[in-house]
Amino acid sequence: MLRAFLQKEWIEAGCDEAGRGCLAGPVFAAAVILPKSFRHPLLNDSKQLTAEEREMLREVVETKALAYAVASVDNTEIDRINILQASFRAMHLAIAQLQLTPQLLLIDGNRFHPYPSIRHHCIIKGDGLYASIAAASILAKTYRDAYMRELHHQHPQYGWDANKGYPTEYHRDAIRAHGTTTYHRRSFRLLPDMPELPLE
Repeated sequence: MLRAFLQKEWIEAGCDEAGRGCLAGPVFAAAVILPKSFRHPLLNDSKQLTAEEREMLREVVETKALAYAVASVDNTEIDRINILQASFRAMHLAIAQLQLTPQLLLIDGNRFHPYPSIRHHCIIKGDGLYASIAAASILAKTYRDAYMRELHHQHPQYGWDANKGYPTEYHRDAIRAHGTTTYHRRSFRLLPDMPELPLE
């Protein structure tokens, strides 16, 4: 069972992102404030769950959370500022949308740009330790997956309904066969033998 909170006194928001390692599409981030008493036996790091479990838990989180928000930064901005900075920006955008102001941010990972006037605590592999971070990981992942399924209708040859833009062999074979789209991250090495593309 995941830990419910880092400390009892402050309002905590868990923050996580999805899509950092993808070749195409935005990076998504979520911020979630859960009740201190929240428990769910299946809640875990989104990567440890099936797609069906994630969708079920998304509904639970959205119903039970005191506040939650999801935001994204597109591939053009990722190319402009780099994926790490874009991940931080997406988290900041999500935090700014929360209807309840947290007093402490629990950040998955080891680095973060401080959010104005709110303390933060970075936790390596926090999505497998704290409920609010796990909840944020589930929202970020499910929202991003849904977005990539929509993009799949525009560019079905890349298999984004299945690979969600990650560097699978199918995705890379499609890039070899069809080239890139406006959704591909030009600052990424899209193919092992391909240099970074010039930014537009």
